[in-house]
Amino acid sequence: MRPLIFFAICATAILYAGCAGYHLGPVKPDVVAGAKSIEIVPFNNQTQQPRLGDAVTQALRERMQTDGTYRLATREPGDVVVTGVITAYRREGVSFLRTDVTTTEDFRVGLTAHVTARDRATGRVLLDKNVTGYTLVQVGTDLADAERQSLPLLSEDLARNVTELLTEGAW
Repeated sequence: MRPLIFFAICATAILYAGCAGYHLGPVKPDVVAGAKSIEIVPFNNQTQQPRLGDAVTQALRERMQTDGTYRLATREPGDVVVTGVITAYRREGVSFLRTDVTTTEDFRVGLTAHVTARDRATGRVLLDKNVTGYTLVQVGTDLADAERQSLPLLSEDLARNVTELLTEGAW
């Protein structure tokens, strides 16, 4: 009986020690969840690919709402203002047909945006960085249609990366 009690006490101590540093809420110590609001200005698209700015802006707003670290400012100016410029859209061949090595079967599509976040009250820059998002596009009979259908996935990946930088900080 004694070894069983000793084992239970040791197992409980190990479990509590493993969770000692865990806490709920945002990672940044100076941000209380929902205390600050964030304003996301529509992204400027400087690429030849149409509709990127709207898709990225919408995906970032949805991601910030889902995250909950910041409140999304919709009617009044936010405490933090996020602006962005989409600077690059790239397509790289990943896999090729076995019968024809010059015909691409899958592309890796990348989107790069320069994102800036400022504290409205102090003017302090919280984030000033190029952020990239990626997705895979399987080419069927129409490459343009395949890229258009992958746009939400590409925008979501970029928004996830921006949200991570804003809520957890640049490591």
